[in-house]
Amino acid sequence: MATELIILGVLAVMAASLWIPYIIGVNTAPEGSIPADAPDGFIIPPDPNVHRPWVRRAYRAHLNLLEQSVPFAILVLLLDRVDGFTALTVWTSVAFLLLRVAHAVGYITGTAGFPARPLIFTGGWLCCLVMAWAFFAA
Repeated sequence: MATELIILGVLAVMAASLWIPYIIGVNTAPEGSIPADAPDGFIIPPDPNVHRPWVRRAYRAHLNLLEQSVPFAILVLLLDRVDGFTALTVWTSVAFLLLRVAHAVGYITGTAGFPARPLIFTGGWLCCLVMAWAFFAA
């Protein structure tokens, strides 16, 4: 199996699991911090007056992963279809995965602020552009 497809599988599992920090944050909220009329204690999008900062960041990290992973996944699947995988697409896939892990961890923990987090996101976008170029060149 191609490395790009394995990385795509890892990204899918990551995207399917990144809701967990948000749910943990919501369910461990200090007593009385979530309004009683909130359905099951969830307020989406996270209200800055209700949820702790890391909980709001966890929600955004999940959305950011989904925003970039969908185009990346489509490009990987298109490249697979046209048999366009090369050494460049392997390393681009590895870079994309590492950037997305760094983005999620840095965002949730608050350790990747400006300008690191936007640069990491931009790096992921550049990976998508490289994969698009590889597809159109195949």
